[in-house]
Amino acid sequence: MKHYPAEFKADAVALYRSRPGATVKSVAGDLGVNTETLRNWIRAADGRRPGAHSSPPAAARTGGEDVQAELAAARKRTVSGRKNATSSAKAARYFATETRW
Repeated sequence: MKHYPAEFKADAVALYRSRPGATVKSVAGDLGVNTETLRNWIRAADGRRPGAHSSPPAAARTGGEDVQAELAAARKRTVSGRKNATSSAKAARYFATETRW
């Protein structure tokens, strides 16, 4: 297992962030380090522990008010649709048993 100086790690993370559209794999290949190693350095620089699942960026987490309202409306429609489907299934079972002579 190789040990890299802290300065090299910081420079690698800065290089990755300075290249818009660059992938972790491409930057790691340019530097001659393992892809997961560079990914762990990026996570550590972000304040997350290596191996932790990534979370969406802050902008995506908060979202705009219109996006939040749209999500809430979609959730309501989903719940309403499930209730209607359940009610329809119950009604169908009821009428199926009532119509048998």
